[in-house]
Amino acid sequence: MKIFTSDQIKKWDEFTMRSNGISSLELMERAAHSCAKWFVQNYFEINSFAIFCGAGNNGGDGFAIARLLYKKGFEVILFADESQVYSESAAINQKKCKDISGLEILKFENANNFIFKENTIIVDALFGIGLNRPIQGKFAHLIQFLNDLNHLKISIDIPSGLMADEMIADQAVVFKANDTLTFQSWKKSMLHPETGIYCGNIHVRDISLSEEFNSLEPSNELVIDEKIIGEIYQPRNEFSHKGTYGKATVVAGSYGKIGAVVLATKAALKSGSGLTFILAPKCGYEILQISCPEAMFISGGENEVVNFSIEENSTLGIGPGLGTHSDTEKSFLNFLKTCKNPLVIDADALNILSKNPDYLKLIPKSSIITPHPKEFARLFGPTENSFARLDLAREKAHELQIYIVLKDHHTQVITPDNRVFYNITGNSGMAKGGSGDALLGIITSLLAQSYSPENAAIFGAWLHGKAGDFAAEEFSKEAMLPSDLIDQIGNVFKYLNKKVLPKNRKD
Repeated sequence: MKIFTSDQIKKWDEFTMRSNGISSLELMERAAHSCAKWFVQNYFEINSFAIFCGAGNNGGDGFAIARLLYKKGFEVILFADESQVYSESAAINQKKCKDISGLEILKFENANNFIFKENTIIVDALFGIGLNRPIQGKFAHLIQFLNDLNHLKISIDIPSGLMADEMIADQAVVFKANDTLTFQSWKKSMLHPETGIYCGNIHVRDISLSEEFNSLEPSNELVIDEKIIGEIYQPRNEFSHKGTYGKATVVAGSYGKIGAVVLATKAALKSGSGLTFILAPKCGYEILQISCPEAMFISGGENEVVNFSIEENSTLGIGPGLGTHSDTEKSFLNFLKTCKNPLVIDADALNILSKNPDYLKLIPKSSIITPHPKEFARLFGPTENSFARLDLAREKAHELQIYIVLKDHHTQVITPDNRVFYNITGNSGMAKGGSGDALLGIITSLLAQSYSPENAAIFGAWLHGKAGDFAAEEFSKEAMLPSDLIDQIGNVFKYLNKKVLPKNRKD
């Protein structure tokens, strides 16, 4: 799914109206029907809505939603500022609401003394994606008042105060939604932690915007959806053998950190590598042979890996629990000087590389690095926010010709040619030590199976998050463990074969 800027979305609307021969008012009606349908499906038992409408088309959506919900028997109170100059379509829908007996429209200032019913849902239709400046004055006071109410809050298209494509200003006033009903596609600000936190759960509502525009309009930022995954995933050939699916080697571990090796190795095995090797210190031999009997052990030293003796034609994932011992560092850097094939690099291997900017030049082209924000800062320097971090990641991915899997709530896969793929699977239950080790194992396994580095990174991030979602559903976000995530990888492949692949078939 492409991510478009607010300007592109405006063009998308206009293209749809021209090609379909419909008016702005008719497109607004589509959006309102889609939202009203969602409200009825999800909150049939709650019969009271307070809808706050601005003067633009977002407010017009709100007026149209109010009319539709009222006609379905819900109790609806509208709040608006009738002294404002409304957009043409908003004015028409505002008048339609005024003409309905029993549908009350109150002034914004009346909200301060209004007694809302206990189960009233607050709906934000004040400002849409066209906002380009911080909210101030009476609207800022109104939003602060609404945020303080102990009611379920839902935004239409985007929470008021957010801009679709940019970081918000310090101390910006933003409506804090529990859910956001956005139209047709994700907006960039929904995918970054500083801004996405205001959106709550995102529900993309299809309003039949032009597929022709979507296919022709360029965008180098995308959401990893099931359509993309269905195009990447390679089902196993029945006439195949273990050699068909490559060799994966996990280079990891040091004394006291063998658990990281176990998690990475199990994830690689579960993700389908044909042969899996472990290069680890001897101190972990018994643990690894017992916990990962399907993998073959190669000794890399006594308590640390100091000898990078790699199985021929093997794909390497390096870093979990590796430590930064001077001998490990020396051996790793010497190995990089002769290595030409793409690697997957994480954790302590990244920490070693962060010690000297010149070390980064040793990373083989098309390799995949998987830093979390702090590791990224150690590698490339601090940034003010996640938007700036992404800009720097794009610069470094191009400069070094590598893939960066920048781990976050919505992990970003950054390619050397300046594209960004946002992953929307995964959850806060994965915020536990060991989750990153599993990700390294998954991506290494996919790369060993002849997925391209780009596809291995994209598919690996999605697969990792989807397995985490399955684990959270079974065990809860609080109780789930990285090992639970690994155990769910098989169920994700089952899901892919039953639900995703049939949708992408052309026949």
